Amino acid sequence: MLDPRPVGGGDICSAFSAHTADGRSVFAKTLASAPVGFFAAEVRGLRWLASPDGPPVPEVVGHADDGIVLDWVESAQPSLPAAREFGRRLAAMHMVGADRFGAADDGYIGSLPLPNAPADDWPAFYATQRLGPFLTALTTAQREPVEQVCRRLASLAGPSEPPARLHGDLWSGNLLWAADARVWLVDAAAAHGGHRESDLAMLALFGAPHLSQILASYDETWPLSPGWQQRVGLHQLHPLLVHATLFGGGYGDRAAAIARSLLER
Repeated sequence: MLDPRPVGGGDICSAFSAHTADGRSVFAKTLASAPVGFFAAEVRGLRWLASPDGPPVPEVVGHADDGIVLDWVESAQPSLPAAREFGRRLAAMHMVGADRFGAADDGYIGSLPLPNAPADDWPAFYATQRLGPFLTALTTAQREPVEQVCRRLASLAGPSEPPARLHGDLWSGNLLWAADARVWLVDAAAAHGGHRESDLAMLALFGAPHLSQILASYDETWPLSPGWQQRVGLHQLHPLLVHATLFGGGYGDRAAAIARSLLER
């Protein structure tokens, strides 16, 4: 790479803009002593999420054990038209679906390994692969209501749905509002077959620009199941447990509070 320059977008990794020898603009991320398969998981996720009608994803130029190089995507300010188009495209990507809940290979969420052992139904997958592996970050008092939720997932999950094609870590920082008036998806190492409400709940957890427009456009394209608003907290338990594992603080308390509110219904 020629003329590498540090840029934002590297909370875990070091990130750079650069050019290839033939003049191609690229974005590169590196991480010394990266966990085994860390960047390979991102490559798999980006390629799996790419679909003609879904949100665009950067093309993978190359990757190695300690880094990845992607096509450069010029950023822009969020806009209402881009938000509406993203809602439609996110629904279209979800509708592509997956063979089962889970994935053939494990992934990563942030710097944490993400188990993806497949399951035939979403409650079983969510309990064993999304909540259970991250309970060790909680105190006994925090863990108890979450474990109760795991045991009652079949009754809390709402109407049964087929596995959707998920990004899996769809917080606002993984949306790239681009100069082409589209919203691109990045950092796809957590991609898997899951419940579509999980991606939407993640968008809501930390806020996303024009979220109401994204959700309205999504619902027009693929109507959400009745009661989805009451299940947002259920789907937010996983990212909250991930944050409790990574950062501690009040995330465990927040997860426990959501779990108790679900149990009271």
